[in-house]
Amino acid sequence: MQNSASIQIYVIFISKTLNQQLLSVRVGFFAPYSAMAPAKADLTKKKDPKAQAVKAAKAVKSGSTFKKKSSKIRTKVTFHRPKTLKKDRNPKYPRISAPGRNRLDQYQVLKCPLTTESAMKKIEDNNTLVFIVDIHADKKKIKDAVKKMYDIQIKKVNTLIRPDGTKKAYVRLTPDYDALDVANKIGII
Repeated sequence: MQNSASIQIYVIFISKTLNQQLLSVRVGFFAPYSAMAPAKADLTKKKDPKAQAVKAAKAVKSGSTFKKKSSKIRTKVTFHRPKTLKKDRNPKYPRISAPGRNRLDQYQVLKCPLTTESAMKKIEDNNTLVFIVDIHADKKKIKDAVKKMYDIQIKKVNTLIRPDGTKKAYVRLTPDYDALDVANKIGII
């Protein structure tokens, strides 16, 4: 080594207590500043602050190029290619040839009026007509069917299923209408 360059040795002892042994020894070799390489001259020129501001504004306007792409959260372990094309249906022929008809219209609901002794008693005493109706007909359908067929107002409908499996309906008329007149019009009496 050169005479001008002196080597300095630094030894540092660190201990937690006075009686503890040596924990670490650091030895450093330092050369004086004269032996070091000369500092490089500042080659880059300072940029104009106005030009920097214009550049920053342009970058903000165009949008950041370092946008973080958000990753899609996947919930299944298998990947299926997405179905992107959806066309409108254009069938070569209609799958249903004709619209379905109403199987319980007023002619199907009411099968026939009942003309037994007890039914006649109901007509005279309670202002009630008695019909045999379709087994699938409910009270609302029976009410609508009688209203359409005979053009009368109904107060209420009671139904029961007879032991032979047919359904009987007791149709009570409003006080405005007389069951006897309606029965004559139908042809029961």
